[in-house]
Amino acid sequence: MTIAHKLDSVPRIAVMTAFPPEWAALVDSVEDAAEHRVNGLTILTGTLAGKAVVLMQSGISMVNAAMNTQLLIDRFAVSAIVFSGIAGGVDPGLSVGDVCVPARWGQNGEVAIARQVASGFAPPTGLPGGTDLPGHGALFPRDVLVGNADDPVAERRWLMADPDLVALAATVGATLMLDRHLPGDSGFHLPHQPRIVTGGNAVSGPAFVDNIAYREYLAAVYSARVVDMESAAVAHVAYANSVGFVIFRSVSDLAGADSGDNQMLTFMTLAATNSAHLVRAFVAAMPA
Repeated sequence: MTIAHKLDSVPRIAVMTAFPPEWAALVDSVEDAAEHRVNGLTILTGTLAGKAVVLMQSGISMVNAAMNTQLLIDRFAVSAIVFSGIAGGVDPGLSVGDVCVPARWGQNGEVAIARQVASGFAPPTGLPGGTDLPGHGALFPRDVLVGNADDPVAERRWLMADPDLVALAATVGATLMLDRHLPGDSGFHLPHQPRIVTGGNAVSGPAFVDNIAYREYLAAVYSARVVDMESAAVAHVAYANSVGFVIFRSVSDLAGADSGDNQMLTFMTLAATNSAHLVRAFVAAMPA
């Protein structure tokens, strides 16, 4: 068994991304970068907007996000976590390019898959984490079991972002102009000016959502603004380790409500760029 050892003892803000477009939007902003290799991952330490940071691309999925959030906490002196990425828009009030900074995160993929009976579906009873939330077909939500040094393990539906960090994001975002033009020479631009929205709920699960009926379910049952595949796992690990976090997610598609095909591949670079804009301004405004 290999015991994890610290690769760097400088207190740093962990800036996390999930996949290459999100990483590419931020990597050139890290100055005096030093490269570390762990489990095949490239991790950079350096400064961003004058603050000491460690930058990681966690990989897509809840498992990768959880595993590599813990890796950062174990190997570096993480003072706070800032996640930058894209997401599917669930709130009908959000548009492509908008950046959402939720106040709390839940796991929509934590479910019991119910057996089918004559009257529909019968979710199992008596399981830890069982809830009274309505299901979507055979999928019935469950709360997660998690605790930390100050709170015993308990069933939790929501994990809270650091309220001071969310408030700072709102302050920074009030004057920040986001992009509306696609990168390159296409000449295409969004018909609206993207904006930054803070507060509210968001959810994450192991499945990419491109289904309008399930999108409507997430809006109705969770009051979710966005859905992605990593953030709630980061929130889970951050909470378990008593590390404050805030997560920025820019809308790349409408999770199945797009007018044609899913728009993620078209707008992921624009969305990742807008989230990165907020990260840079936010980190610059964070206390030293």
